Amino acid sequence: MPSIHKKFPLHRLSATALLLIAAGAMAQPIYRNVDKNGKVTFSDRAPAASTEPAKGPQAASAEPSNAGLPYELRQVAQRYPVTLYSGEECAPCGTARSLLVTRGIPFEERTVKSDQDVEALQRLTGRASLPLLTIGSQQLKGFSDAEWSQYLDAAGYPKSNSLPAGYRNPPARPMVAQQTAPAAPEPAAPAPAPQQTAPAPSGLSPSNPAGIKF
Repeated sequence: MPSIHKKFPLHRLSATALLLIAAGAMAQPIYRNVDKNGKVTFSDRAPAASTEPAKGPQAASAEPSNAGLPYELRQVAQRYPVTLYSGEECAPCGTARSLLVTRGIPFEERTVKSDQDVEALQRLTGRASLPLLTIGSQQLKGFSDAEWSQYLDAAGYPKSNSLPAGYRNPPARPMVAQQTAPAAPEPAAPAPAPQQTAPAPSGLSPSNPAGIKF
């Protein structure tokens, strides 16, 4: 199985370096860019005036997992769904999950365990590193509290938990759905034995030895 190189960018930095990174990240605003095809990305570059298309009516239907959310949060979750990609024995993955849960972000989680999962992750991001967060089509590789918070802010997610009491995110699922082997067909029932048919009368009798029919 290919190895998954987990990123631990925050664990190897001194406290001073962390403060500098956080200060630098907070100093750069995140902008929402929409291209002519309607694809939305986030970056630190301000969008051109003509890149924002006219807003049409929003889809009325909501994902089943978002049906119980407050209206504004449901609209954001529909436009910029959040997905966390995590792995086993990945400390930053647990920290990333805690950030989303504490802030009240509705999200789905995909686990990367099997060879097929790793290959799918490499096709998606170009490398096999965790954790990964997607906000709409935007990919955030490696955990950074300040960076992830900025992108969630730019997408319009509330800064504090506004989930209804009792809300639960869907259970984590493998990145690649497990294929179950088809059940072996049941053995066919044995063919019934051919019935023995009585031979047709030959027409011969002691009184008619030639078998002549009248």
